[in-house]
Amino acid sequence: MANFLRAGPQSRSLIAASIVAAVLLVASAAHAAPLSFEQAQLLAEQRSAALTARQAAADGAQQARTAAGQLPDPKLAVGVENFPISGPERFSWNRESMTMRRVGFMQDVPNAAKRAAQRDAAGAKAERERAMLEAERLAVRREAALAWLNLHFAERRLAAFATLEQENRLLQDTLAARVASGAVTPADALMARQELLDLDDRRDELQAGVEQARAQLRRWTGEQSDLTTSSEAPVLRPDLARLLGGLDRHAELLAFNPMLAMARADLDEAVAMRRGDWGWEVAYGNRARAFGDMVSFQLTFELPVSRSTRQEPVIASRQKEVERLQAEREDALRRIRADVDGQVAELQRLERVQQRQRSVALPLAQERAQVTLASYQSGRADLGAVLAARKNAVEAQLRDLDLQAQVLAQQARLAYLIAE
Repeated sequence: MANFLRAGPQSRSLIAASIVAAVLLVASAAHAAPLSFEQAQLLAEQRSAALTARQAAADGAQQARTAAGQLPDPKLAVGVENFPISGPERFSWNRESMTMRRVGFMQDVPNAAKRAAQRDAAGAKAERERAMLEAERLAVRREAALAWLNLHFAERRLAAFATLEQENRLLQDTLAARVASGAVTPADALMARQELLDLDDRRDELQAGVEQARAQLRRWTGEQSDLTTSSEAPVLRPDLARLLGGLDRHAELLAFNPMLAMARADLDEAVAMRRGDWGWEVAYGNRARAFGDMVSFQLTFELPVSRSTRQEPVIASRQKEVERLQAEREDALRRIRADVDGQVAELQRLERVQQRQRSVALPLAQERAQVTLASYQSGRADLGAVLAARKNAVEAQLRDLDLQAQVLAQQARLAYLIAE
């Protein structure tokens, strides 16, 4: 720092520029660091607008619980009673004994059962919003996981294909000498050039897949133009027995129990309306000095005299709402159970196919490529057979990566189905 202060203006500018460049270089390196599977999910949760909206809804419902079941606000009544407008005392404030300035205070009191039902409904709504928040969190984690896996294996497919391209370049470098020596015919050389064009097309296809997968992952993790994934794939092994035994905690079913509780609370409130509400009022009346002031007190009662046309239809309607939710939950549970059984069966099929690919198909393709290359080098095979065998070996490797991606994606879909 002291040297920086003692330096001249130009030197200080150069030093400052160097510091800024170093900071930018470090920041760029940190920015370009590979993104792990866990980091992707954390960033997705932090930056999800849908989760922010759900969190706001949950917080709002929790705040509303405080007001539920409270007495309504009291009322203040101010007025004049018995003011004469005809006769000998008309328009006089103090000659008529019944004339008074009145101030009253009124309070309506819903019955206790109705207020308890309102508190239950508010609590159930808060639970529903929390359930929907948890379901949204599971969805965000699942989609971020799938996007990360998609980019990860797109990058690995491109890297595996680069190996074939490198081998092809080495072959292209030796073709001229082989043609000159007569070991390779000009037709074989043209075939190798055509193979190079085909490889360029395939590489462009794989590169486009990487860019598309990167764009999808940025949708969840934020804007990072050079986004890449870490080299290690996650280990996702959902407990299938626990999953199948816990389908009542499936993300799609989480909100049903709170919604049923809300419907039952609404039903209880409708039943409580049979008894009606009540209220009270106290008032002070100020009269002329020749007459004394007055105080009055009264009670009011709601009379549900027409239950068959008012309360009972509402009760029946809300009872049907409870039955509707119960039936919808049962239907959703059956559909989810069938869907999960299908997903588990698909996962088991993919695992069997992947096992055969790794234990049989991939080693066979690699062995064929090696044997064909050895035969070509000894003059017992043509160049076309070598190119076909090598391409088949790479396709087998890409097929293995595709299967691994499908297995992990299926495991991810199952891993984020039920809440903890």
